[in-house]
Amino acid sequence: MKKIVRVQKAPPPHWVGNGFHVNSLFFYEQDAQALSPFLMLDYGSPKAFVPSTQPRGVGQHPHRGFETVTVAYQGEIEHHDSEGNRGTIGPGDVQWMTAASGIVHEEWLSPSFNSRGGVLEMAQLWVNLPAKDKMAPPRYQEIVKTQIPTVIAEGGARVQVVAGEFAGERGPAMTYSPINVWDTQLSAGQTLVLALKDGYTTLFAVLKGSVRINETQTVASPALVMLEREGTQAK
Repeated sequence: MKKIVRVQKAPPPHWVGNGFHVNSLFFYEQDAQALSPFLMLDYGSPKAFVPSTQPRGVGQHPHRGFETVTVAYQGEIEHHDSEGNRGTIGPGDVQWMTAASGIVHEEWLSPSFNSRGGVLEMAQLWVNLPAKDKMAPPRYQEIVKTQIPTVIAEGGARVQVVAGEFAGERGPAMTYSPINVWDTQLSAGQTLVLALKDGYTTLFAVLKGSVRINETQTVASPALVMLEREGTQAK
């Protein structure tokens, strides 16, 4: 069993641009070696927006050497980048952007969502690229909900496999680093036993409610749980 190394509560939320009100669950400057290959995770808890004609989001900004993974839970997020990629994701969809040698992009509430208003809930994970791949060509993957395998695990939990593998199902995301990205939902009384890679960084982001990890510690959202690299299982 991978033991809990630490639990860290998210600091108060802050605005990114004028469209994303997020809690930063972790940032690489905290402990880059322990978190590698993960660099950052922001969670935008449900936030109600009134209808507006004023664009809301983040304007053009550059990235290089890593990947951004954006998950929409509620609302719609629109992406444009300097490679000519454009896309809009809604509930259950994922955008996986590989900045690699360099890209300029912008992220907005979609015009239709912005004009009618509603609740936005999202998360964005940053994944570092291996040194040998940092100058690869930029890449953009738009992954819709229907492409993401869903596994109902023993114990009743629901696991969506965005990247890597879970219970024989492979996620659709193409990645440079050998990682698993699982989006899981547990209801009261459900359990989930995870088969994990020995020697791999293992992080749990608790976004809503609370969970009991390894039957030893209850963690309330929003929080990050870091497990030790040694071991092959967590519960």
